[in-house]
Amino acid sequence: MSIDTATGKEAPADISSERVKDIFSSIAKKYERFNAVSSFGAYKAWLAGMMRQAPIGADADVLDIAGGTGDVTFTVARAKHPRHIQCTDLVDEMLDVARAHYADGAAEGVLVDFEVVDAQHIPYADASYDAITMAYGIRNMPERDQALSEMFRVLKPGGALVCLEFSTPPNRVWRALYSFYLKHLIPFWGGLITGDREGFVYLSRSIKAFPDQRGLATMMEKAGFTDVTWKNYTGGIAAVHVAIKPH
Repeated sequence: MSIDTATGKEAPADISSERVKDIFSSIAKKYERFNAVSSFGAYKAWLAGMMRQAPIGADADVLDIAGGTGDVTFTVARAKHPRHIQCTDLVDEMLDVARAHYADGAAEGVLVDFEVVDAQHIPYADASYDAITMAYGIRNMPERDQALSEMFRVLKPGGALVCLEFSTPPNRVWRALYSFYLKHLIPFWGGLITGDREGFVYLSRSIKAFPDQRGLATMMEKAGFTDVTWKNYTGGIAAVHVAIKPH
């Protein structure tokens, strides 16, 4: 089933895919500044937590899905020093920013390749990667079950999917404050920094429509993953899920 990622309701996939391309191609060069400002710097702690949870060794071949401007790719490179990282994204303009960072030495010598890839139709062979990383990606995919099945397919047995995504604070008061922040401040910061307020109205709606921690874990299990765990950050505003492809 494909959905409208802004509402969670069934809809043709191209509605969401084209919207995501339009938004992120236009804000690519300002996306990193928005992340830093809108999260008050907390995104760095989320990435650090992601690395603590990620079972990635020095000999690993890593696939970064929805790699965008390279935040996760270069964090993995610096923290884990794997053999190779394949940084992929649906939007080439985002990857252009990542390529520039790579040229400036952001990967600290780790080999990184870049390619435009729709994660719902991954063009790589079965069992070809030791680990998959993904941040803020699955929420923007209209065919999420298909995407998770594709990730499962290209992972080697025993490999891990490590997913950072916005989630649902368990505490009722914190959840209400976060809901206010999403509705009013995310579009404000987005409009101020990038000039595209409506793109961030979409971002806010997509976060509210996305399943909670248990819901995402269930989707992963449905795709075949086992030993699915998650850890909340900033009171559950974000969560890192780790899911294993069984041997």
